[in-house]
Amino acid sequence: MSVIYVLISISIIVAAIFLTAFVRAVKKGQYDDDYTPSVRMLFDDELKNESKPKQSKIKTEN
Repeated sequence: MSVIYVLISISIIVAAIFLTAFVRAVKKGQYDDDYTPSVRMLFDDELKNESKPKQSKIKTEN
């Protein structure tokens, strides 16, 4: 039974270390994306054209 207490305490310590590393990486800007916003304007027209439905060339007579 004491082995379970040791394993749980070690897993909590390891989880705390990973949480600290993650928080530190986020604060230092590791996950900030500086490249995509500058390139997004180049592909903006393509994204708008793909989202519009294409009109059919068949004309209906009234």
